[in-house]
Amino acid sequence: MAEQKLEEEKKYEEKVLLIKRVSKKIPGGNYVTFSALVAVGDKKGKVGIGLARGLEVPIAIQKAIKYAKKHFIAVPLFKNTFPHEIKVKYKAAYILFKPASEGTGLKVGSVARVILDLVGITNASGKIIGSRNQIANTYAVMEALKKLKPRKLEVKSDTKRHPELVSGSKSDAEPSSA
Repeated sequence: MAEQKLEEEKKYEEKVLLIKRVSKKIPGGNYVTFSALVAVGDKKGKVGIGLARGLEVPIAIQKAIKYAKKHFIAVPLFKNTFPHEIKVKYKAAYILFKPASEGTGLKVGSVARVILDLVGITNASGKIIGSRNQIANTYAVMEALKKLKPRKLEVKSDTKRHPELVSGSKSDAEPSSA
């Protein structure tokens, strides 16, 4: 049982994106909690994010990791980059991601670089406009990744040998006797 849990832990990589100290005034003084934003991914097209609070930092991180593992999304990849360009507006953040050729690397900033690395995207170009809030930017990146569609493989066909491939139906390819 313990070995199975260790194997599960090894296949996912976890990154802490943000830790905030939150202080609240109460009649007895200050009430201090910690908020943690965590991204978890397998570098093969699955990623999840979690935001959780706790009285101590490790507890907040554990809660966030647990939430992130329960809410994975699958991301379609094409040659270690995006299948197509994507633009997303989420609250104040505007995200633009473009696929890049092999060897380009990740040319994005802030939390987007960490999340894309955890997904398994190694070549991409992007920009985050309108917000410096890391939590809003994280959710905007996740919305962008949810809207990606898999790229269809292009099939080259010989239209001279197979005229039925040019038109959709066989009746168009056959000469009509009118």
